[in-house]
Amino acid sequence: MKIRFYSLVLLFIFISSFAQEKIDHQMMQRIKSEGTQNSKVMEYLSYLTDVHGPRLSASQQYRSAAKWVIDQLKEIGVTNTSMEPFPLNGQGWELQKFYMAMTEPQYMPIIGYPKAWTPGTPGTIQGPPILLDIKKPEDLDKFSGKLKDAIVLTQGEQEYENSFEADAKRRNDEDLIQLMKMPELSGRNPFADRMAEFIARRELQQKMTKFFKDEGVAVIVEPARGKHGTIFIQSGGSYQRNSDKPLPQVAIAVEHYNRIVRILKKKLPVTIELEINVHYTDADSLGYNIIGEIPGTDKKLKDEIVMLGGHFDSWHAGTSATDNAAGCSIAIEALRILKALGVQPKRTIRLALWDAEEIGLIGSREYVKAHFFDRGKKEKKPEYDKLSAYFNYDNGTGKIRGIYAQGNEAVVSIFEEWLKPFHSFDAKTVTIRNTGGTDHQSFDGVGLPGFQFIQDEIHYDTRTHHSNMDVYDLAIRGDLIQSAVIMAAFVYNASMRDEKLPRKFFDPNAEPQRRMRF
Repeated sequence: MKIRFYSLVLLFIFISSFAQEKIDHQMMQRIKSEGTQNSKVMEYLSYLTDVHGPRLSASQQYRSAAKWVIDQLKEIGVTNTSMEPFPLNGQGWELQKFYMAMTEPQYMPIIGYPKAWTPGTPGTIQGPPILLDIKKPEDLDKFSGKLKDAIVLTQGEQEYENSFEADAKRRNDEDLIQLMKMPELSGRNPFADRMAEFIARRELQQKMTKFFKDEGVAVIVEPARGKHGTIFIQSGGSYQRNSDKPLPQVAIAVEHYNRIVRILKKKLPVTIELEINVHYTDADSLGYNIIGEIPGTDKKLKDEIVMLGGHFDSWHAGTSATDNAAGCSIAIEALRILKALGVQPKRTIRLALWDAEEIGLIGSREYVKAHFFDRGKKEKKPEYDKLSAYFNYDNGTGKIRGIYAQGNEAVVSIFEEWLKPFHSFDAKTVTIRNTGGTDHQSFDGVGLPGFQFIQDEIHYDTRTHHSNMDVYDLAIRGDLIQSAVIMAAFVYNASMRDEKLPRKFFDPNAEPQRRMRF
């Protein structure tokens, strides 16, 4: 009996030691030291924002910035660099001049931005704005024949509530504990719950747009989402070449919009003056992902791949610091750290900075289609079985607090071990939950291990996400240094592991699912 008991104990010890994740703690310390003492992440960020921001997809600004990144990658010793093309059918759009002011009853410079891919005006235009408050299509009828060359305000006064909470927030311990739990199961699809409202709103918008174009409106002016002069703005036209040109569209600060509306309601004359000058380019219709590698060195594993990255394109109002020059900068810095330490990875480490994420994750989806799995043809590509993991960074400037496992039970314990050397960096949470809205979905959607880190939200939703305040000064140096160190560590661990990271079940015949953030 004793012999059998001791045999079982030895067997248990053997299995436990075999299953335990191996961590090179000396290398973790070296990565921490290099990343914290010699960081260049803020230098990369400054160039990507101050010099090369913004980077709207298909624009010359995007391509110039991509060439700068290629030069930086070569400088730190990254090889196989390229701007890898993919079909986009895109047209470039760049804002060259914008001016808007209320000149009567008093002069007021107006904070605003034209929407991307909308045309300019024929020089400076001036006139009284016409206030519309359209709730249903029938409301348009009374303005028929009255809007020729008009400056149109599309909505009434916006409700404005002062907030007594800080714009910037970090996740506290309770937040992270809750994040580790699965959300309450209601049996309802949150995406479907909102879809009917979205469709109705979109149909009304389409009817308004057609009506305004038929009537010969000069400019559409809308209240922007945001407060305190912060404007959240995206597109008003199509990125695709040969698409119908919309009317000029401007979103302005809600505080300025409401002032104009209140004056108009008092039946007092108002005059608006504005000029929009934009430039369309269509010489090159392709999109470009930025690629670079640290080649693998193990005879058996060097053809396997570990990927890291984030999206490189941005919207046009700010300089894209937190969305997503931050993610690009930490990915470049992670490679710099590994090259500075002379790391010889077993697997090839491949960086990818994605184009056209903001218009539908197009760059990463096209890359996955070309290299890993074509969903339309249900065709597996040669590299599908060679990818170990893709790690993405795209939720602002906040430090990494952990990682989403995307429903992959088998990686939870692995990631928990990988995070142990970084508990002192405030990174320790692994949640089984999914998160959405960024490029790891392109991998996860075809059964590949694609992961997004849990980050502190800071002021991402309140100030910087797609806004004119997405600028260098709102990035947090210490958070980005911490993030680059952890990214380097995760990539290193995945590249040196004896086995690829385990995968969850994937049915290639199933319809792709939309991922919502819980």
